[in-house]
Amino acid sequence: MDQLKSEFLFEMSAEIEPPQPVGTTPAGKRFIAYVRGGTFEGPRLKGRVLPGGGDWVLVRPDRVFQLDVRITLETEDGALIYTTYRGARHGSGDVMRRIAGGEPVRADEYYFRTTPYFETGSETYAWLNGIVAVGIGEDRPGGVRYQVHQIL
Repeated sequence: MDQLKSEFLFEMSAEIEPPQPVGTTPAGKRFIAYVRGGTFEGPRLKGRVLPGGGDWVLVRPDRVFQLDVRITLETEDGALIYTTYRGARHGSGDVMRRIAGGEPVRADEYYFRTTPYFETGSETYAWLNGIVAVGIGEDRPGGVRYQVHQIL
């Protein structure tokens, strides 16, 4: 069996509204963070993140942030790509407090990974419908940035 291989797909940056607390549920503390917009760019696709998506974050009792994101990407040539991803973000108490306070934190100080899936009716980007991807995330003031890789 081969080693797992990947190929850079794109970098995405998104601006996010401050999270709105839903409250403590049986599963943990739920927040909704709406996406204001953003951009993405890679060798095979480029465009913008449309406003209106969001992250339905669950902070579990073990302090892992369980991500549940739905966004729409619009390519430069006008194709729409529905994108969903789940993921996990966690780190030490100090690191998570610094992130919550808007302080810059190096990506290697915490764990932030996602598993994006794509849906599109565009013939040009139909290849996205059948791939598996992994994202490495980084919190930024007012938003997030991801390096997304296609698993080969």
